[in-house]
Amino acid sequence: MTRPGSAHSVLAAYTEHFQTRSPGNQLTQDARDAGRPGAAGQLKDAQATDGLVPREPVRPWLGRSRLMAVYAAFCAYATMAAAVSGGRDRLWAIWAACGYAAALAVLWLWRGRRGVIAAVGVSVALAVLAPLLWLSVAYPLEDGMNVIDRAASLLVHHGSPYLPASQVTSWLSYNPYLPVMTLFGLPHVAGLGVLAGNAGVWIAIGTVIPLAAAFWIAMARGGGRTWRQDALLAAGVAIASPVVGLNLAVITTDPPVLALILLALALATRPAAIQPGGPQPGNTGPAAVISARATGALGAGIAIGAACNLKSTAWLAVPVLFAMFAARDGARAAWRFAASAAVTVVVLIAALAPAALTSLAAANALIRDSVLFPLGLTHYKTPAESLLPGHLLTTLGTAGHVISVGLLLAAVLGIAVSLVVRPPRDVPAAAWRLAIGLALMFLLGPQVRFGYFLYPLGLVGYLALTQEAAS
Repeated sequence: MTRPGSAHSVLAAYTEHFQTRSPGNQLTQDARDAGRPGAAGQLKDAQATDGLVPREPVRPWLGRSRLMAVYAAFCAYATMAAAVSGGRDRLWAIWAACGYAAALAVLWLWRGRRGVIAAVGVSVALAVLAPLLWLSVAYPLEDGMNVIDRAASLLVHHGSPYLPASQVTSWLSYNPYLPVMTLFGLPHVAGLGVLAGNAGVWIAIGTVIPLAAAFWIAMARGGGRTWRQDALLAAGVAIASPVVGLNLAVITTDPPVLALILLALALATRPAAIQPGGPQPGNTGPAAVISARATGALGAGIAIGAACNLKSTAWLAVPVLFAMFAARDGARAAWRFAASAAVTVVVLIAALAPAALTSLAAANALIRDSVLFPLGLTHYKTPAESLLPGHLLTTLGTAGHVISVGLLLAAVLGIAVSLVVRPPRDVPAAAWRLAIGLALMFLLGPQVRFGYFLYPLGLVGYLALTQEAAS
């Protein structure tokens, strides 16, 4: 028996408290050792595990076992693509299947963090870099790259990357991209040859930099001792994946848009130090919280403004993030985001399509090429085909095309209503809402190809790679 209030009773209560809060016997032993030399340090460790200092985040999709499953799935996809596809896609698939198989072998034979790093490096080299260089040298430029090179030449000589109406003679006369895309053609106009003047190579560079920055910022804000390695690994896995790697190797224009959207999401993420209910290390006073939120809104607005000036596929991210900022941080943060995005768009148009701000004909050309042509509302239409519902409707004639556009507008209206009725309140919710909205738009749009699903798949992949295991 122990007397109430005695040292033994206090010690017993203390021991029972920690036994009920943590599995195992380590904390029980710490409590029993109270009063012995060195016990103060043990108690400090026990308190640390009790949530008084930040825990080390664990990102399960960067672990060896899950990465092995991921690379096995990548290898199966690439092998199937090599068997059923042709042309550039087949060449990429052959390289990628070898790269994913090699990465899987490295993971199998080399345990530990260094094995993971080596495997990811091998996959990037063989599934992306090698086929990109091969296709850039051995194959002629894709139609899209020729359009970008022509747009850059028009910008330099006429102040607008779009042809006047009198020179539109086929579907290739249209430039469906927005002014920032013209940047990738400027090296060619400057006279650089081979790889240095290849717009596809610059598109790859313009994808890798913001994509790596997105993971770097997201991991840094999540905290932990290994966030730098985690950021590099996550970026490597994303770049090597079929979602991004295929589009980089065969050279499409969507990867840099996705990368800037992910960068905006990373900038919009709150640092771990100011998460509600989370640990509060360091300077977390009101000034620090306001500064973090302001930087997030302004930075996210700039990134989204740049993405929206690449392709119209990024436009849905504006209302989604606006609703998220309003629900999470208040109206001021939301309007700060919107203002920074709008200013970025105007500044970039002034720099890369100045004639559109001074000439009605140039402004009409911009709207004709970047809005009406993707919707199939111009005289000449893209020959690209797909088995998606929206495109299949257009094959039924004018009525089918009207139905497709109507369904697209209905989807946009439904997304808008959902943002008002139940706005996303954090970045993962915003990313999911954006992924679902884009998937609906791509399913129902009249002039959409399968490659556009890069966006929803990329958003889901970003959430998986940055996800932390539940504590």
